Amino acid sequence: MLKIFARVGLLMVALFSAAGHAQTIKESYAFSVIGEPKYAYNFNHYDYVNPAAPKGGSVTLAAIGTFDNFNRFALRGNAAVRTESLYDSLFTTSDDEPGSYYPLIADRARYAADFSWAEVTINPRARFHDGTPITASDVAFTFHKFMTEGVPQFRLIFKGATMKPIAPLTVRIELAKPSKEDMLSLFSLPVMPEKYWRNHKLSDPLSTPPLANGPYKITRWKMGQYVIYSRVKDYWAADLPVNRGRWNFDTLRYDYYLDDNVAFEAFKAGAFDFRTESSPKNWATRYIGKNFSNHFIVKEEEKSQSAQDTRWLTFNIQRPVFADRNVRKAIGLAFDFEWMNKALFYGAYSRADSYFQNTEYAARSYPDADELTLLAPMKKDLPPEVFTSVYQPPVSSGNGFDRDNLLEADRLLTAAGWVLKGQQRVNVSTGKPLRFELLLPSAGNNQWVMPFQHNLKRIGVTMDIRQVDISQLTNRMRSRDYDMMPTLWRAMPWPSGSDLQISWSSAYINSSYNAPGVSSPVIDNLIAQMIHWQGNKAKLLPLGRALDRVLTWNYYQLPMWYMAADRMAYWDKFSHPAVRPIYSLGFDNWWYDVNKAAKLPADKR
Repeated sequence: MLKIFARVGLLMVALFSAAGHAQTIKESYAFSVIGEPKYAYNFNHYDYVNPAAPKGGSVTLAAIGTFDNFNRFALRGNAAVRTESLYDSLFTTSDDEPGSYYPLIADRARYAADFSWAEVTINPRARFHDGTPITASDVAFTFHKFMTEGVPQFRLIFKGATMKPIAPLTVRIELAKPSKEDMLSLFSLPVMPEKYWRNHKLSDPLSTPPLANGPYKITRWKMGQYVIYSRVKDYWAADLPVNRGRWNFDTLRYDYYLDDNVAFEAFKAGAFDFRTESSPKNWATRYIGKNFSNHFIVKEEEKSQSAQDTRWLTFNIQRPVFADRNVRKAIGLAFDFEWMNKALFYGAYSRADSYFQNTEYAARSYPDADELTLLAPMKKDLPPEVFTSVYQPPVSSGNGFDRDNLLEADRLLTAAGWVLKGQQRVNVSTGKPLRFELLLPSAGNNQWVMPFQHNLKRIGVTMDIRQVDISQLTNRMRSRDYDMMPTLWRAMPWPSGSDLQISWSSAYINSSYNAPGVSSPVIDNLIAQMIHWQGNKAKLLPLGRALDRVLTWNYYQLPMWYMAADRMAYWDKFSHPAVRPIYSLGFDNWWYDVNKAAKLPADKR
């Protein structure tokens, strides 16, 4: 698509002299981290929506846990579900391509070719829910709010950056260092009303909903029990190409349940309308009954070919018990995935083995010349397997008595100074037992824990289990007050330097995103190169694979599993577009179908 810009006349090039250097200036309506945007300037709607979808109807959904405030950005408390969508951003992404940005509040942007600065023009029709216009001042205020009251990671990434209004509807962004990825991250910053937030701290919880600007607003709630979103009937952006055919329900109600099993039974009885299923046992054995046999509830499973979220057990390597790589490796040998998958999960899961699962950036073969060029200068700081082997998690026979893996774990622990005395593994220097705590959410599906604990006991390791509510879990995660805990690693279609920086860079060691507490010059070096080569796929490919090798062979996290299919069930009163987006379920593109609903019992419509 060069092509797009030249064809519609939006790609404009000029030169100006600054300190004796010529600089290229461009202007565009859309941007892409890698390559070019899929949709042309005059596109009508995304390919995965029905632009003629009817508006109306209500949907009830479930949330697990509780909530105590309406500020997604608060540094304490639990924000209500969906509060992250209260605010629109300057540009928004599409769900059928990775890393592309299209105008929402913004109309277009003029920018330096190296993305050292940009001037974003705001759509003059843009409004908050009270009808007041969205201005450049609101955009700049939002940035400064995040810089002064937001999470530390934000300040680190955008240190030295400035944002200021240069006209009522134009804001200028200047970065301390040119960076396309950082600039596009700021393009997707939620825009918040200055007149409201000047009197509230971003870091504090909110007991009532804030003034917002998205397609839905909160209209009713009971703290900790339910929250109702209503479609904004005069939403100014409803007919923009990025919104056409979306946000079709009049109301979205989220009911909170403390336990997922209770929520499941409520779903089968018709208390809420749509459910995604993460439990293979539930999917295989519990989606039965008259409402299924009468076809009142639809059950669907669809294989996903996109990058996958993966689940891991995070070692807090700042705790002495997990500071030794071989101890972490030994603990991993006691995790019998093959038996768990067969006995507990009906073969539904695949083993996670990469931080770029289901993408070409996963290290699937021996390192090639480009990767060796990157890694060789840092060889002394890397496990030898990085250069000689292809990472695979340990494999068992699946019979539940995997002697070979446990013998190897025993060898590793003994070599690391942890010997068996009687039935207990103790440190030869201190005499202290090898004992740690696994921190778990109280409402989770944790049937895998006891077999894991049993296998560890067989090699003399004691794993205590501590279950806490979501609030406690969040607080302990933020302060890294844990030995081990489950972690969901979000899918990455490509190695995003900014995201990887937050997750693994030494500069973010005090960030809860760096869950294991890693501080590695090797990782810092690779991520710095990714940031430098952002947008250059030829450079990112070996960098992504090299980083994947370094992370997996250091055993910072124990790989659990992922499900390469989406499983969902819903009461048969909805219709959806024929095309599903690659990178999401696309539920926000569905609509209430009155003809289907009429066939359901009156109390389930």
